[in-house]
Amino acid sequence: MLIDSHLDLAWNAGQGRDLTQELTELRRTDPLAPTQTATVTFPELAAAGLRVAFGTLFALPQTPEHDGYVDHAGARAQALAQLAQYERWQEEGWLRLLRTRADIQEHLSAPPDRLGVVLLMEGADPVSGPDDLAFWQERGVRLIGPAWGRTRHAGGTDAPGPLTPEGRELVQAMRDLGLTLDASHLDDAAFWDAAETGVQMVSSHANARALVPGNRQLSDEMARHIVSTGGVLGLVVHSKFARPGWRPGNERAPLSDLVRHAEHFAALVGWEHLGLGSDLDGGFGAEKTPAGIDRYRDLTRFLDLLPQEAQAGVRGENWQRWLLEHLFSN
Repeated sequence: MLIDSHLDLAWNAGQGRDLTQELTELRRTDPLAPTQTATVTFPELAAAGLRVAFGTLFALPQTPEHDGYVDHAGARAQALAQLAQYERWQEEGWLRLLRTRADIQEHLSAPPDRLGVVLLMEGADPVSGPDDLAFWQERGVRLIGPAWGRTRHAGGTDAPGPLTPEGRELVQAMRDLGLTLDASHLDDAAFWDAAETGVQMVSSHANARALVPGNRQLSDEMARHIVSTGGVLGLVVHSKFARPGWRPGNERAPLSDLVRHAEHFAALVGWEHLGLGSDLDGGFGAEKTPAGIDRYRDLTRFLDLLPQEAQAGVRGENWQRWLLEHLFSN
């Protein structure tokens, strides 16, 4: 059984990918080829044994490379379109949206027939304010990462800064509603502002800053704090976040580099707090994954390199425990 805490499924559908196809079929007609070789489709995830994924609502801001939102309305429109995509997939039988502990228990006790998805909002700009959280909670969102780059809520990747006053109000409201904060992408200042509120945290997809510098990664102190709230650390499967100084065009990082991140975190917090947060096809393809990860089912090659006694936990048992302890009871 695999559980993965970060997959941009609906975002990929919005890029024109049909995730209901077999992977080899998608690759023949992929609109993102040849620069992003796909690794994820629903049949591929099923073949890998993936039972639960944290599926994102990811609103892309405008950047020099991408068209995207420039205000809250644009961010909300993107997130709502992705939410509608998950709901269509549920109606078609490709997945089941999981909102409660009972949903998780029922899903994992039944024979595998479709993917279970817990909704995670990556970047909080689709949320208009604290009073809007109830809307997203009702629609199934259970985790929110306030930042990607800089948002109106927080400093983020390559964009240092604290929580804004609006961001602090949002995080406090998340805490009061029992929503979980995803610390991935948060700048240090924003992270420690959020920590002061007492909100429960996870990191859905980040590796160790001690091995690869930069505020996209977790410092040792951040990792320890996340675990102190009961959280799990999801390891991201990207050469840039596995090997320091890696650049596109370099040979892909070896899997041993990713194993070093797992070992580093395990020495800090214990293997029981580590899981997968692959982010595969999260704006990159097999060209940027560690060597040996050419499609989703290849993740087992990484897991097989971990200590035997840790493998089942990292594969899914640690995230399963977290879900049963922290997802809403009803």
